[in-house]
Amino acid sequence: MSLDAFPITRRWPASDPSVLQLYSFPTPNGIKVSAMLEETGLAYEAHRVSIMDDDQMTPEFLSLNPNNKIPAIIDPDGPGGKPMGLFETGAILIYLAEKTGLFLSEDPVERYQAIQWVMWQMGGAGPMFGQFGFFFKMGGKAIEDTRPLERYTNESKRLLKVLDGHLAHREHVAGTAYSIADMAIWPWVNVLSGFYGAGEQLELDTFQNVKRWLAACTERPASKKAVNIPPRK
Repeated sequence: MSLDAFPITRRWPASDPSVLQLYSFPTPNGIKVSAMLEETGLAYEAHRVSIMDDDQMTPEFLSLNPNNKIPAIIDPDGPGGKPMGLFETGAILIYLAEKTGLFLSEDPVERYQAIQWVMWQMGGAGPMFGQFGFFFKMGGKAIEDTRPLERYTNESKRLLKVLDGHLAHREHVAGTAYSIADMAIWPWVNVLSGFYGAGEQLELDTFQNVKRWLAACTERPASKKAVNIPPRK
């Protein structure tokens, strides 16, 4: 099976079909996978799927991810040496960690601690921060009813408090080393004070452990590259 069997490659052709193909945009979810790829050193090509132009709604993209969300990948050297497509960032992070043997501890306790925090981000921080951003920064800010913004502001603060307390005596989210748990969470925390400009609204300065941890995460060379992979323009 070659990459030609994947319809998405007709719209975004692979320059080198032997390397991993990333279909993404530098949103928090996209940055998670770009950071992991940069950290591992895996060879890959990044294809820009512009959510501003609804590229994620095209038949070609939907053929790889019917849930019309970025990012998605094709690994030409998947399990058994066969090409495999994959979507959902939590699944992609775990897959890449297992493929490379990096950023997910072999110690069972640390391993499952990392996975639990990836799930915390996928099921909690990501969706809640995203809803907050919609009502604070984007289309939802025009809604006169203040209850949606209040709800997501309070829930975002609660989640930040959970993370801040967890990081009180830890350098990393899970275990003794930087892991996919950190990579899953920091792009979503970073967008709060970045693109959303919500530092005051969420009282981000009160979460000192989160601020310390976020600064360390964003200063990593791979993180600095990942925030613009693929380039926005």
